[in-house]
Amino acid sequence: MMLEGKTALVTGGRGGIGRAIVSRFLREGARVYAADLTPQGSLAAHDDDGSVFVKLDVTQEADAIAAMEQVGAAEGKLDILVNAAGIEIEKTIEETTLDEWNLSFAVNVTGTFLTSKHALPLMRKVTKGSTASIINFGSYDGFIADPGLAAYCATKGAVHALTKAMACDHGPEGIRVNAICPGYVDTPMLQSFFTGDGSGGGGKTIDQLQQAVRDVHPMRTYGTPEDIANLVNWLASDEARYASGQLWVLDGGLSAQVQQMKL
Repeated sequence: MMLEGKTALVTGGRGGIGRAIVSRFLREGARVYAADLTPQGSLAAHDDDGSVFVKLDVTQEADAIAAMEQVGAAEGKLDILVNAAGIEIEKTIEETTLDEWNLSFAVNVTGTFLTSKHALPLMRKVTKGSTASIINFGSYDGFIADPGLAAYCATKGAVHALTKAMACDHGPEGIRVNAICPGYVDTPMLQSFFTGDGSGGGGKTIDQLQQAVRDVHPMRTYGTPEDIANLVNWLASDEARYASGQLWVLDGGLSAQVQQMKL
């Protein structure tokens, strides 16, 4: 098992991608804390997977401090932090209110900042000979842009830059920092995109939109949460001891194309 003896905390741990990461970490032998707003999360599923639920609003510093105190009291260290909590607002900047803009940054960027900041003391306690690993969530939308996702794209670009800065600052302490940059992944957020204005659906059915998304990918499919969890698991493990400061795009070849279909 790749993560035996390690302790991990996953924000958004009751969401689509977060649950897949938690499940994979558990199978690999880690002690896992699933942090989210509710035990059920966006999937409205039961929390009987063997992880420890931690109530955490990533926009609140007091919550971040309390979560790390809980882990520290029980484990004494934190080997792995995954910042998977995130939101998406499907609007142009003209349509986006200031409150919506601030909320996007509060969850996607400030949340990553707060949990990472308060995890660092625990991550410095990881046994010598191993490395601690922070895995942030950017997006291929941090490199290029889908229409109608202005605030989301801006936040993911910020996470990309923050990831590199953190890797430079904390690499000498034995803490690696990387970002996963997914494309389309079958999650509640993606299904919301299919039903929202951001899809540019033009009256198409959900099935037609889903097929259009598959067809625009060179691999003719979009990803699953398990696809993301596989890469996260490797980055969390000691096999990735030399991997840091990188933005790992996982999008089925979507962003490799010269042109993309407008969805």
